[in-house]
Formats: sequence, structure tokens, C-alpha cells
Amino acid sequence: MATATLGGGCFWCLEAVFQRFAGVNSVTSGYAGGDTPDPDYRSVCTGRTGHAEVVRIDYDPQTIDFDTLLSVFFTIHDPTTPNRQGADVGPQYRSIILYEDDDQRAIAEAHIQRLTAEGALRAPIVTELVPLTRFYAAEAEHQDYYRQNAPMPYCQMVIEPKLAKARAGFSDRLAD
Repeated sequence: MATATLGGGCFWCLEAVFQRFAGVNSVTSGYAGGDTPDPDYRSVCTGRTGHAEVVRIDYDPQTIDFDTLLSVFFTIHDPTTPNRQGADVGPQYRSIILYEDDDQRAIAEAHIQRLTAEGALRAPIVTELVPLTRFYAAEAEHQDYYRQNAPMPYCQMVIEPKLAKARAGFSDRLAD
């Protein structure tokens, strides 16, 4: 089993997408990348804790590897906008990869270099690449958000298009 920690806007969006992939055993919404101990949703939303909304993905690397998770990650969010994803604005919504070891760091660096060399994006990638020091799970109401709230307008207008991108680009890797 392996773990990846990624942030690219609202954690509800990332959680909903990564939960659908074969080889992903669990996805936990939470906070990382900051220096305030024991952050909660309210404090992170102020943008002053240093934390980003992230997901911790527990996955089987024999079924889905870290590089594939990064391909999904860079497909479903805009890594060229600092501190913003759509209408979500603030440092808590920044694009961030929190690596757990030198292998993850090297894979992430190579992935970003490849996307840059290919000219895959309209602007430079601003995704932060930093070591994971601590992950804090978000409150219970933020876990499994899409599955529990799919009919809600936010889910339909923001999360569903990301799910559609994942289905279009990775249909052969989805579990459902």
C-alpha cells in the first residue's frame, strides 16, 4: 500500500474523482502544508493557517502508480492559477503535491517537466512541490461529500465536470 497527498482546489472535487479509480482503496479529505497545529475547516478557510485543502489517497501501486495519479490530478484541475481554482480563491485552494519520499518527489518533478516540455498547458505550472510533514483529516461532514450530496448545485456545477474529465481521459482505469 502507498499514499499520495494532493491539493488542487476544493478537496470535495479531488475526493470524488480519485474514489472512482481501480487500485484506490480510500480517499480522505483533509489539510496539509501549513504550520498551524490542529487546523479545522473554519480556520483553513481564512487562508491564514498555511494549509491547503488536500486529499490523502491510499492506493495499491501494483494497480495504479503515482505517475498515473498525477496524470489524473493535472487533468482535473488548473495547475497554472496560483491560489485559485475557479470561484474558489485563497491559498487553501492552491495546487500542491506533498511528497512522502524522494521517489515521489522525483516522479512529480519529472511529470511537471514533461507537461512543461510538451506545452500541455496554456501557462506555466505553479503547483507547489513540498515534503509532507503532517496530514490532518477534515471533519466528518467533509468526507464522502459528493456521494452524500450529488444533487446539490455545487456538486453538479463544479464536481461533475471534473468527473466527466476523468471518465473521458481514464475510462479504462475506473473501478465503477
